[in-house]
Amino acid sequence: MTIRKLMTALLASVAMTTTAFAADLRIGLQEDPDALDTDQARTFVGRIVFESLCDKLVNITPELEFVPELATSWSWSEDAKTLTMQLREDATFHDGTPFNAEAVVANITRSQTLAESRRKSELSSVETVTATGPFEVQFTLKNPDATLIAQLSDRAGMMLSPTAAAEKGLELANEPVCSGPYKFVERIQQDRIVLEKFAEHYDADSYSFDRVIFLPIPDTTVRLANLRSGDLDMLERLAPSDVAGVQADGNLTFASAISQGYQGITVNVNNGARSETPFGQDARVRRALSLAIDREVINQVVFEGTYAAGNQPFPPNSPFYDQTNPVEARDVDAAKALLAEAGVERIAVEIQAANNPVQLQLMQVIQAMAAEAGFDISIKATEFATMLQEQTAGNYDATQVGWSGRTDPDGNIHAFMTCEGGLNDSKFCSPEVDTLLNEARSAIDPAVRKEKYDAANAILREELPIIYLYHQTWLWAMSNKVKGFTAYPDGMIRLSGVTME
Repeated sequence: MTIRKLMTALLASVAMTTTAFAADLRIGLQEDPDALDTDQARTFVGRIVFESLCDKLVNITPELEFVPELATSWSWSEDAKTLTMQLREDATFHDGTPFNAEAVVANITRSQTLAESRRKSELSSVETVTATGPFEVQFTLKNPDATLIAQLSDRAGMMLSPTAAAEKGLELANEPVCSGPYKFVERIQQDRIVLEKFAEHYDADSYSFDRVIFLPIPDTTVRLANLRSGDLDMLERLAPSDVAGVQADGNLTFASAISQGYQGITVNVNNGARSETPFGQDARVRRALSLAIDREVINQVVFEGTYAAGNQPFPPNSPFYDQTNPVEARDVDAAKALLAEAGVERIAVEIQAANNPVQLQLMQVIQAMAAEAGFDISIKATEFATMLQEQTAGNYDATQVGWSGRTDPDGNIHAFMTCEGGLNDSKFCSPEVDTLLNEARSAIDPAVRKEKYDAANAILREELPIIYLYHQTWLWAMSNKVKGFTAYPDGMIRLSGVTME
């Protein structure tokens, strides 16, 4: 081979290699997800991975309208107790198992009966689910449930291969098998999750990347540095302090959307021995901490004014937000008076928080504010999935943690505040709150639902198993070579139509 031919071959090889690498999309996540099993999972970043891995029965638009995905259409009976869904006939799971009505029945049954399932409360209204045809499924409800379509647009509606679920049991979390546009390749904890394109997906032509690689990088500064260096193509949850810099960088693109969720401090009120303190047992102490916090200052100091101060589970742009109860101003004297009334002069509280710079800065500001009122807060920086495990186990006083939010308001409150809620790690239990939240689920009239939520939140404002702090805005940054990305209020990264120049 001549030198000229050799050089031509080498250049062709380099071009092919560059093209192959360009077919990968590398996304920086703020945390490492927990279990990659839609029934066991609870993390926000896990939902981002599932969005590419697992199709759902229903999806949403950026305007929060429900649209078909695996279900092509649906209808309700006159009494709103029977939901009938027509299903796609051209979908298949990554292991070759066909998607059909029996697969839906198997998934919903698993979500309701698996001992470790966190979807039970989300599907508690479903009495039976039946295949009424090869591609038709019918949900029969115990009572009308205004939230069910919303639940089926999230993890409760994500479909796993029934074959894999039966074979693997809980180990499915280590090698998930769904029917989404990308299939699972490998996971190395705290390092990466790799998916590759599923060529048999019914909408495969809408997905441009051969592989999607999720890289957990908790440090926001490091995450952005990796984006600028080209080691990432996109990141989620850009630090608010970096927004201006990204907007001024000609190599990067910025996107944002107001979230549906909240951030707060979840308090252990009844989850084992760690709850047996004045902070866990006396609501006056929790109200004192809430009064010691200036939420508007937090928004300005920590979040550059990009977020909204909060004191309830629904954001200010939600129709279910209680306008009659605005965020309280900080009142250190009132906080001290409540502590005195509870027989406490000073109190030590350990609050665990995710080990990323933004959340730790938030907690340092809260620590300083609370000290003036009589709280000696120690901050326990913890890897996110481990933090949630400790919280579930009751090995915590309090946790600074939030919720990404759901399209239906039930998703922001029911699982956290009902006695048997799947995400109720505080173990708060009030029969009156249970009744109100269950009635809100059953009410079809939005005005009636709002009355129920307002009444439940009035009780929760007194008890404060969660001390709400703020409502965030989702902030993304990406290479300017990434085109076609649409920001959604749920914070998910949807890759249909996204390309790389």
